[in-house]
Amino acid sequence: MTISQLQVSNSILELIRYALVGVISNSTIYLVYLIITYFGVNSKIAMTLLYFIGLSIAFIGNSKWTFAGHKNSIQVVVRYLLTYSLSYLVNLSILIIFVDRLGYAHQLVQGSAILLIAVLHFILFKHFVFNKKINT
Repeated sequence: MTISQLQVSNSILELIRYALVGVISNSTIYLVYLIITYFGVNSKIAMTLLYFIGLSIAFIGNSKWTFAGHKNSIQVVVRYLLTYSLSYLVNLSILIIFVDRLGYAHQLVQGSAILLIAVLHFILFKHFVFNKKINT
């Protein structure tokens, strides 16, 4: 196997692991989101509270399993928090635009936003947060 083939193989394995961590954590958090919004919590407040819980769960799963082999450092944590800050703002903007302004159901909008944010996270985690070349 060439180095290029090994890199592709490793990326596929990371994507599978990322998907497993994401499906488990996001489906659990989305279920909690649906429950607490059902009981009257504003969708943006619910998303904000759950974002911080999801951030912690995902960091553990992704740093220890998905992108294993990097050194956890303050730089990794800072880049991780920057990534989550960016995606939080994207998610909040999506809710404001599609729920508040356009009137779509928050349940559908947030469910779709989770998928979009998942793609954004994988790209940023792989190339910015847990990149072994910049973490050495």
